[in-house]
Amino acid sequence: MIIGIAGGTGSGKTTVAKKIKEKIIDKHTVVMMQQDSYYKDHSDIPFEEREKINYDHPNSIDMELLIKHLKALINGSTVEIPIYDFKTHTRKNITKRENPGDIVIIEGILIFTNKELRELFDYKIFVDTPDDIRFIRRLKRDLTERNRTVNSVIDQYLMTVRPMHIEFVEPTKKFADIIIPEGGFNKNAIDVISSSIFHILKRGI
Repeated sequence: MIIGIAGGTGSGKTTVAKKIKEKIIDKHTVVMMQQDSYYKDHSDIPFEEREKINYDHPNSIDMELLIKHLKALINGSTVEIPIYDFKTHTRKNITKRENPGDIVIIEGILIFTNKELRELFDYKIFVDTPDDIRFIRRLKRDLTERNRTVNSVIDQYLMTVRPMHIEFVEPTKKFADIIIPEGGFNKNAIDVISSSIFHILKRGI
């Protein structure tokens, strides 16, 4: 079973994915994947040029490799997932080996924008969180985890993150089977989704 979790930056997608995994891991093996692992490698251009790339556009993601890996997992094969360095905007020289499981959960802001990828999902979830909360979460994350400055985070948010969200992310809400307000803090929604997953797996998809 393949579960896709989309939503804007800082919406709580990762938290939702982890909460669902906690609910079902006792009975099923779960593989966790992130769209962010599949940012295209730009080690062939200077760092100053890498910083100017629009990382919130669908073209920034290596969708071809992501789809290839997801299909491989579906067919029972092991994959080597890239490890992306957000501080340098390049892929590291090492990968993460991932074995197939009963359930694959993949999350990312742009995973519903690609039709071929979207059609691989058995269950599509969109995490819907207010813009101000999402921005605060992104600001905290980028300052602590990605070696960014306050001004650089704000500039990127205004120049690419917000407009790309409006153009590409928000419209994909229509593809979701279920929309979760407030992300992983919505315990009732997580319980309903987990129960639904158990039901689907029990009857066979």
